[in-house]
Amino acid sequence: MIDSPEKSTVDRDWSAYYRAVAGRPPRDTLLKALDLFELEKSTKSPRLAIDLGCGDGRDTVELLRRGWQVLAIDGNAEAIAKLCDRQDIDSTWLETQVMQFESLILPNSVNLINSSFALPFCHPEDFPNLWHKITTSLRTGGRFCGQLFGDRDTWATAYPNMTHYPKEKIEELLQPFKVEYFEEEEHHGETAIGEQKYWHIFHIVASKK
Repeated sequence: MIDSPEKSTVDRDWSAYYRAVAGRPPRDTLLKALDLFELEKSTKSPRLAIDLGCGDGRDTVELLRRGWQVLAIDGNAEAIAKLCDRQDIDSTWLETQVMQFESLILPNSVNLINSSFALPFCHPEDFPNLWHKITTSLRTGGRFCGQLFGDRDTWATAYPNMTHYPKEKIEELLQPFKVEYFEEEEHHGETAIGEQKYWHIFHIVASKK
């Protein structure tokens, strides 16, 4: 069951979520972005990626496996602890931070910012500043990959403190980018922990102009 509008998203049962998604593969949007980088042989390694809202590291693991330097950021200390405890990573090129979206500080000249199903959890009032930070942090030719939620998603009304946009607004957000992959998904389904909901998702891979 979807939580009431009064309940903050940060009060959701993240421990149950981490248990439910443990061992799942990296997101397709990340894999698409990484494959595009592999075609660009001129970029020197190690490249810098930020995994924003990294959770327990399902995407971070793949980035490290491919030789990327990774700054993994999550607002939940439990998530970062789980990532650091993983046995399937070489942490040589890994840095972690516990940080909320509203206080986020990003480095300059980043090659890739990955945010899988995390950005919608930013409060609507804070999202424009967060998106500006993401856009300005990326170097020219750097990529963003991840998901944004549409205005027909169940959580758009269930959680007014989350960010949901119509397609036209998302296209406006992507103006500074060359869109390389864009898929709009809508269907009835459930969350990783079994909540029934209607999904309205935009899957994105885009290169900064």
